[in-house]
Amino acid sequence: QVQLAESGGGSVQPGGSLRLSCAASGSIISQNVMRWYRQAPGKQRELVAHITSGGSMYYVDSVKGRFTISRDNAKNTVYLQMNSLKPEDTAVYYCKADELRDIGGRRYFDVWGQGTLVTVSS
Repeated sequence: QVQLAESGGGSVQPGGSLRLSCAASGSIISQNVMRWYRQAPGKQRELVAHITSGGSMYYVDSVKGRFTISRDNAKNTVYLQMNSLKPEDTAVYYCKADELRDIGGRRYFDVWGQGTLVTVSS
């Protein structure tokens, strides 16, 4: 069973930092575009950042210069380093894989994690 599992959320004061991790499990041998989304209370889910298998990155304007996405393909893990956090960053953060491929050659599309809550408050 292919799964994504986020970790690293929590509560932090404004200006603080957190690092989110998203680990893929299930004999995964490759993953292409990995994305971080977030959903604040009462708002639609928005794309925060993505990273391609080649390392190209995208950030939504509101997090540019503060968040950094990275990946460790050997560990099938993608990270989101969040610095200078603001109260408006408070949300449930989800990771998503556009496509995962397992050791048996099976392909899984649009795989989501369960989310991890980030709360930024003084």
